[in-house]
Amino acid sequence: MPKFAANLSTQFNEYPFLERFGAAAKAGFRAVEFLFPYDYPAEVIKAELEKHQLALVLFNTAPGDIAAGQWGLAAVPGLEQETRADIDRALEYALALGCPQVHVMAGVVPPGADRAAYEATMIANMRYAAERFAPHGVNLLLEALNPVTKPNYLYASQYQTLDLAARIDRPNVFTQLDLFHAQLVDGNLSHLIREYAGRYRHIQIASAPDRHEPDEGEINYPWLFNLLDAVGYDGWIGCEYIPRGRTEDGLGWLAPYLK
Repeated sequence: MPKFAANLSTQFNEYPFLERFGAAAKAGFRAVEFLFPYDYPAEVIKAELEKHQLALVLFNTAPGDIAAGQWGLAAVPGLEQETRADIDRALEYALALGCPQVHVMAGVVPPGADRAAYEATMIANMRYAAERFAPHGVNLLLEALNPVTKPNYLYASQYQTLDLAARIDRPNVFTQLDLFHAQLVDGNLSHLIREYAGRYRHIQIASAPDRHEPDEGEINYPWLFNLLDAVGYDGWIGCEYIPRGRTEDGLGWLAPYLK
């Protein structure tokens, strides 16, 4: 039976951030994820998790200067010092919040830039991160982002992240299989789920192509949830979708899985 985590960055936006924890718990979720915790002291977030008996299952390293076009720093040559400070900060939050995994944001590759240099920088920074996180049993994730949602991100395809994880070659580095991004770029989701089971450690969902609730669009999610059970996936499935209206009004798809 799949288990779902509310994404508090995309869901429950009817409420201020700290009130979303309670809204998610009231809706039946037992776990949450979100993009970034850094606007709040860890103890403030921890209090909300404990108050509502929620597990935190994922967050990201810092994105850098979003207004300047950054979306992560880990692959950007020349920013190694800033990247490693972000990695260390993410580890502090992960330990304080009991989060078992962190997605390391790679960043964008400007047109005409030397892609090989960006990949080499990413590999070096991920090896640093892996060594920092490993003693604490915390995993690191790489996520491919489709080029419509995030143009020029270091990797768009699941096969690129799988290849890079293999090149990083650390036992606590895995991929993050966002089925929305994967459908828009790679397709053949059943192949990805079957053939690479064990190499992804977190799933995210949204309808394709519109990124709404998983009860519309071209992806047959109930079928894929059964397949994930069949291949033995026991991790969380993050609901990183943009609700069509009020979050609670669109949760009919979730009801069968809460029984």
